[in-house]
Amino acid sequence: MEEIKELDVIKELLENKQYTRLRQKMADMNIADIAFIMEELEEGELLKIFRILPKSMAADVFSYLEVDSQQFIITSLSEREAANIIDNLMADDATDLLEEMPANIVKKLLASASADTRRDINHLLRYPEDSAGSIMTVEYVDLKENMTVEDAIQRIRQIGVDSETINICYVLDAKRTLVGTVALRYLLISPSDAVIGDIMHENVIYLNTLMDQEEVARQFQKYDFTSMPVADNEGRLVGIITVDDVVDILLEEATEDIEKMAAIVPSDKPYMKTGVFETWKKRIPWLLLLMISATFTGSIITSFEDALSVFPILTAFIPMLMDTGGNAGGQASVTIIRGLSLNEIGYSDVPKILWKELRVALICGLTLSAAYFVKLMLFDQVGLGVAAVVCFTLIAAVSIAKMIGCSLPVLAKRLGFDPAVMASPFITTIVDALSLVIYFAIATEILHV
Repeated sequence: MEEIKELDVIKELLENKQYTRLRQKMADMNIADIAFIMEELEEGELLKIFRILPKSMAADVFSYLEVDSQQFIITSLSEREAANIIDNLMADDATDLLEEMPANIVKKLLASASADTRRDINHLLRYPEDSAGSIMTVEYVDLKENMTVEDAIQRIRQIGVDSETINICYVLDAKRTLVGTVALRYLLISPSDAVIGDIMHENVIYLNTLMDQEEVARQFQKYDFTSMPVADNEGRLVGIITVDDVVDILLEEATEDIEKMAAIVPSDKPYMKTGVFETWKKRIPWLLLLMISATFTGSIITSFEDALSVFPILTAFIPMLMDTGGNAGGQASVTIIRGLSLNEIGYSDVPKILWKELRVALICGLTLSAAYFVKLMLFDQVGLGVAAVVCFTLIAAVSIAKMIGCSLPVLAKRLGFDPAVMASPFITTIVDALSLVIYFAIATEILHV
């Protein structure tokens, strides 16, 4: 609510061309709030606001903007102004921006940027996408083992302003191998002549440059760190990852999993900034695949036309059986997918998972069939044979659905696929077909059709 009020004030000052007051107001605001307000403005207003921002704030606000807004601003500025923004961004933020921009613009920006910026960006660009190396920043405080505390504090004063964080400093040997860490608070309370090698923490937990970003997030969750060092295969420190980057990873991975579970090709753009045609391209592949696979359901129904002609009442229960089976499989798959993403479940747990889900399925199936039996006899007033067919099918459909729902995600991960792909839509299609086969098989045995 407060942000909406601020937005109205900013718009009013902008419309009245009170640029001095506008600049003063923004100088007192939080940079994240400024970025939020800028995202709500039209492109022309967005650029005006950015040009009015105090230079000391411009790069920080820029790093909080959406990629589309960043690209618009960069392409609207002169090469010199754009290069100045790139130079003042943290290397990981600058790399993320350039990865989304056309190659010709990237070439111009890098040509205008400082040599240090070009080196840092090129360093990050060589790592695989979504790896620890691609999301780390190279702005950190490194110290030598033989430094005194006084020397260390002096170095922090020199390079701390341009570092992502100074709370934790990283101790390197002559070969730049990571040998320890020391917290700023220990430097402040230690004697000025104490040697860093004597007060540092030697048991260093670090990430490998090629580690997947999902595993990075899990490591942060496990150790509760606010930052973690990233080292290469030889143990040399090459960067750090901070907790704000991990929050972005968690949001990105959660969004990607949700989209996959809804049978949508993942997108890296917000919904409101994705065009109709682009949204169509993300959704249509899975819809086509699921539609084609669903034709098997129609073929199964067609093959049992004789049974349906004798007992047409059986047709009325097909939607309920298919939906119940699909929902049961979806419940199991979502639970297992979540467990896999949190590393709570492994391939070795499959027997335990199957045994547990089988017991749950039988209890659920019996409960559902008992409830539905009462409905069939009291309200639908069908024969005992038809009621038995529907209830036995419910138990079998729920059991099979839960077995499929809990096993397919684990199998997918074992084969190197994303378990989220094996979520509700895909499992529902399989369960629908199997439920019909079971339904008509039971009907054939009990009703002799």
